[in-house]
Amino acid sequence: MSESLATHPDRLLPADPGTRSIARALLERVQDLPIISPHGHVDAAVIEQNTPFPDPAALLVTPDHYVTRLIHASGVPLDKLQPQAGARNIWRSFCEAWPLFDGTASGYWLRTQFESVFGWQGELSAATADASFDAISAKLAEPGFRPRELFKDFNIEVLATTDDPLDSLDSHRALAADPSFHGRVLPTFRPDAYINIAHPAWQANVERLIAEASDGGSGYRGYLTALENRRRYFVDHGAVSADHGVRTPATLKLDEADAAALFDKAVSGQANGQDRDAFEAHMMYQMARMSVEDGLVMTIHPGSYRNHHQPTFEAFGADTGHDIPFAVNYTEAVRPLLQDFGTAKDFHLVLFTLDETVFSRELAPLAGFYPSVYIGAPWWFLDAPDAMLRFRSAVTETAGFSRSSGFIDDTRAFCSIPARHDASRRIEASFLARLVAEHRISEDRAHELIVDVVDSSPRRVFKL
Repeated sequence: MSESLATHPDRLLPADPGTRSIARALLERVQDLPIISPHGHVDAAVIEQNTPFPDPAALLVTPDHYVTRLIHASGVPLDKLQPQAGARNIWRSFCEAWPLFDGTASGYWLRTQFESVFGWQGELSAATADASFDAISAKLAEPGFRPRELFKDFNIEVLATTDDPLDSLDSHRALAADPSFHGRVLPTFRPDAYINIAHPAWQANVERLIAEASDGGSGYRGYLTALENRRRYFVDHGAVSADHGVRTPATLKLDEADAAALFDKAVSGQANGQDRDAFEAHMMYQMARMSVEDGLVMTIHPGSYRNHHQPTFEAFGADTGHDIPFAVNYTEAVRPLLQDFGTAKDFHLVLFTLDETVFSRELAPLAGFYPSVYIGAPWWFLDAPDAMLRFRSAVTETAGFSRSSGFIDDTRAFCSIPARHDASRRIEASFLARLVAEHRISEDRAHELIVDVVDSSPRRVFKL
């Protein structure tokens, strides 16, 4: 029997034997370090309540847009991948489509999970669909496969969630107070639906925000006060960052009268597209101002055309696989923000992109000058082995290793977290090994750098 791809000790390491040997030693240096996950989308209530995972399809297929989008692209209707189709039927569709995932990052993560987490060593196929479903279901029924036990087994030290500004954060509070839970689950302030006036619930969200958190204020001033108060609430409950999933990274500084006029126009339902863009850009400037004041790290995740296929959105809603990247401009877009806050003491601004052409052209030079700016790790469509290697090559010659965020898994798929972090560590080892083999850095220095990139960088950048 051939050696498993999922557990091969040299997976993702360089093919050249000499360079591979260096990479092995570097990987060994960080392989057992705890996982620091400062940005993700796992629900804190799942950890707090220790809720059993329901079935393989609900855990590994239906919530994962990486998986459903590629199956759909092969001609499978999305309704066959929705919960109402039945867990076993969904799993069968997934197993029939398994060959589609060869060479993909999601295929690599899934293969690693099947063997390393669930102990399934066979190949997935239509013929093994029921057997694999039953085997993984049996594992999920074991006490050791509850979320808290897996949190410990995965060696997770810090896991950040993504949370609505008006969330009570009850699950975070309960976990922080629980002496039996050894780890940190941190909330993240995510105000998109309160800042983007094109959001269908924006008016209702803002009315509720002002009613609950403005200290009796009203209008634009009450709106700002409410956002400031909720950010402080998040800080008091352990938050270290505020995340912004904006369409573009545009920022704009308006005087208060102009901003208030735009706000009033939006509340009245009279805002046009230009008004919406200007207001969101201004609120990104305001979010930076608030981060300077309250210390929350500001992360920006732009460049996705959300819900690209309207019929799919109408039928199945958001986050169903049809968000598509587009080109972004960072240098001009963030200049208004950086003019006032780029050198502010203790302000940390982490810039992510789905447009990898800006890594070397814009993000590395920005991070190479502004003390506040850090380069966000490859994210979403770029969090794949070859793209991560391109990222390191693109940014390091200008910004070095110290100006990047550390790995971001950005996942809802809890059981994929160790596979994703392991892949990142292998890529970092591979890149550093090449620099050693080319006599560009010493091997001793590479051992220091890989610890910094894997462990120290996320702690430093996210103030952990």
